[in-house]
Amino acid sequence: MLRFAKNSLITLLLIGAALPAHAAPRKKHASAAKSTDSQPSQTEGLAAPSLPLDGSAPTVRAESVVVLDARSGKILFTKNPDMPRPAASTQKLLTALIIAEAGNLDQRLVVQQSDTEAEPTKLGFRPGEIYTRRELLTVLLVHSTNDGALALARDNAGSISAFASKMNRKAIELGMTSSHFVNPNGLPIPGQYSTAHDMSKVALAAYANPIIRSIVCIKELPFRYPNGRVVVFKNTNQVLRGWPLCNGMKTGYTEAAGHCLISSAISNGREVISVALGDNRQIWRDSYALLLWGLSNGNHRLGAL
Repeated sequence: MLRFAKNSLITLLLIGAALPAHAAPRKKHASAAKSTDSQPSQTEGLAAPSLPLDGSAPTVRAESVVVLDARSGKILFTKNPDMPRPAASTQKLLTALIIAEAGNLDQRLVVQQSDTEAEPTKLGFRPGEIYTRRELLTVLLVHSTNDGALALARDNAGSISAFASKMNRKAIELGMTSSHFVNPNGLPIPGQYSTAHDMSKVALAAYANPIIRSIVCIKELPFRYPNGRVVVFKNTNQVLRGWPLCNGMKTGYTEAAGHCLISSAISNGREVISVALGDNRQIWRDSYALLLWGLSNGNHRLGAL
């Protein structure tokens, strides 16, 4: 026990030293509205969390939590895992999984007027502009663009309602028994909900997809518009940007959902995923603590998924 405490303290000191004292503000696209996914960055930066010396999971403010081993799928810790609630933009992982598995990512699509009708986080494209599916998928996961989600969904299924049907079929395929999806971007709408347990299954599938894995780890994305203008988008995941062991995944925020984050980390051959829904502005610190606990001690508390 003393050795564990000592090792945990050393780990915290070494990793915490690499974190910024204050989070850098995100660069905004001039034509885009304020990103709800980045709300926590306005008030605080990352600070190294303290783990319980007895090896128990850290106390976090999130309403619903699941921490799992990313390799085995075994659950390490839960808190209200089956509580139905909105998942906000974390459900874009399901959208991305469907798009990635459909393939032909270098196929071009033409933006339609209906694709632009989304707030508040937007790429700001215009009807008639042409992008590849890969370009829109990448900026979807890095910058959490709601209009990009609409374009990808409409291109994939013909309409948003048809894509939502695909999302629900995929959810059933993944074993998600307490979810229902209505749109591809997670913006509030009646009848849309999930649970931390269900979202952990999406996260596990997304983590196993090499296309998604190669995108969610991107910290900064230079994006070129058709007119030649280049905007550098910072990843909305502050844990990814501030902690070297984090390797993805997806942020989310609405007033109804609260602050949400699905995040992952890897160290010494061990890989863990944390799902935290309904948190406050401590989401980054809470998720960091859950990941660090999972990497350092969670192997003693494996359970069935």
